[in-house]
Amino acid sequence: MNQNFIDFMRNYTGARLAVAVSGGVDSVCLLCWLANLNMDIVCLHVNHGLRKNAEIETQYVRDLCTKLNIPCHVFYWTGDKPITGLEAAARNARYKFMTDFCRANNIDSLLTAHQADDQIETFLMNLGRGSGLYGLAAMRAESVRDGIKIIRPLLNVSRAELKQFCDDNNIKYFTDEMNADTQYTRVRIRQNRHLLADKLGITDARILLAINNLGRTRDAMDKKLSEMVDSITENRRAVFSDSFLFDPAPDIRLKLLGTLIQKIGGGEYPPRLNSLSNALINLQHDCKFTLGHCTLRRLGTRILIVPEGSKTSFRTRNGKSKTTKNCSK
Repeated sequence: MNQNFIDFMRNYTGARLAVAVSGGVDSVCLLCWLANLNMDIVCLHVNHGLRKNAEIETQYVRDLCTKLNIPCHVFYWTGDKPITGLEAAARNARYKFMTDFCRANNIDSLLTAHQADDQIETFLMNLGRGSGLYGLAAMRAESVRDGIKIIRPLLNVSRAELKQFCDDNNIKYFTDEMNADTQYTRVRIRQNRHLLADKLGITDARILLAINNLGRTRDAMDKKLSEMVDSITENRRAVFSDSFLFDPAPDIRLKLLGTLIQKIGGGEYPPRLNSLSNALINLQHDCKFTLGHCTLRRLGTRILIVPEGSKTSFRTRNGKSKTTKNCSK
């Protein structure tokens, strides 16, 4: 068992945890390692009904949990499936099943089996998109989704090590045929990533080191931004001077505005970069518009952000409300 994993899980000793298990090598190994540590866990498995072997895999997960004496809950994604964006829709459905279960059963944390290779592939995909700090820092070891903490304890463990453990211990696992489908960017990166080390000497270890360094910078920025947001937000309402938003550097402005909108609007993610850029342009003038389930308004040197549908009136000294024009989003 990997020592990094053991050290990481010490933080959760005694906690009641859910673990997402698909039947693939990563999640099967994670389940077995957690069982070896005698963690208090429940297995959650989602059958999307998208592959011919889906029910076989589901039954295997049930049987493995019985062998390990771990409770197992299976969810079936039924109904019509979208023609486009199927992968994203399946992922969203999977998380909804699992986070709903966690809330209903007073479980605060859900473990997933994202590992070091996933982390490197995410970094390279985002590098190809021209992402900034937050994209290049890749996945967090801990994040929150739908009010549930998502924990990724394998981000510094390679897929090869997980596979080796299962093979050495005769633990069965399934392989998703989509992992070999080159229509997906992630698969093409996976199949050609070795060229970075072979041709340029850029090893996986060095990429992971860069990701971890970027992650620390991202976390420090998040801490500062959170303090700034908390200083002006009360009861899901923020009123502040234009200098508070526009004095910081451009990249900080975007992240600050996105964090404000996410917190006040209650969204899972902040608005997209182009939407935030347009919002900053709008907020240079007196106007009012909506974004991310929020209404944003500027009047003079003051900016207001409230949940969409809330009152947005600014009062003048004589008690009269002054109107502002609506802006494009």
